Amino acid sequence: MWSVYKKELNSLFNSLIAYLVIAIFLTGLGLYVWVFSPTVFEAGESDMSLVFQATPYVFMFLIPAITMRTFSEELKEGTLELLLTKPITEWQLVLGKYLASVTLVLIALIPTTVYFYSIYTLGNPVGNIDIARVLGSYVGLIFLAMSFTSIGIWTSSWTHNQIVAFVSSVFIILILHEGLGYLSSLLPNGFISYFVGEMSLSNQYSSLSLGVLDSRNIVFLLTVAMFFLALTKLKLRARQW
Repeated sequence: MWSVYKKELNSLFNSLIAYLVIAIFLTGLGLYVWVFSPTVFEAGESDMSLVFQATPYVFMFLIPAITMRTFSEELKEGTLELLLTKPITEWQLVLGKYLASVTLVLIALIPTTVYFYSIYTLGNPVGNIDIARVLGSYVGLIFLAMSFTSIGIWTSSWTHNQIVAFVSSVFIILILHEGLGYLSSLLPNGFISYFVGEMSLSNQYSSLSLGVLDSRNIVFLLTVAMFFLALTKLKLRARQW
């Protein structure tokens, strides 16, 4: 697994993909927080709510752009069959590629701590910021990114066309993150409406971003990630038959 992980990570950083993804992510997020109205300064509060509100929506496009090549490129070049004949299991192959993509997302997320430091020092008094809420939001973003990445890995295993993998991934993420919550609001109040709303990834992330690290939210997001990774593994197994 670790050999696949290192190979995939090296492949990302030896191309322009990693650098473009990080640059686009930080530039877009920075413009939204510091330039486009309403900015942090106009909000009049020393918090990072703008950062944590925008990041999931940036992730919806950023993560599929990272994952669209993971298996699609192997399928296009005909090297997937060769990989599957090597002494590694399907799980090792899937997890190696998955962890490399998650690592790149986390690397892109690290520089946003500069925003935290800036807002921390801008507080009146200095340090007047809800640190528990910030930590909870970062934890939520990490597990949300893990869920998004697993979806992107799965769609990439279905097609040799990277654009198709990208669009499919964005669509599924959008449905699971926003669509379920919207559908819940259309249903009559009751158990079904509540259940559909709770299945929304947005709902799980919002709960964590309040600063309360509820294990149920973390387990749910991890379950989503493992579910799509399992589907990817099954798809690879089907290609061997």
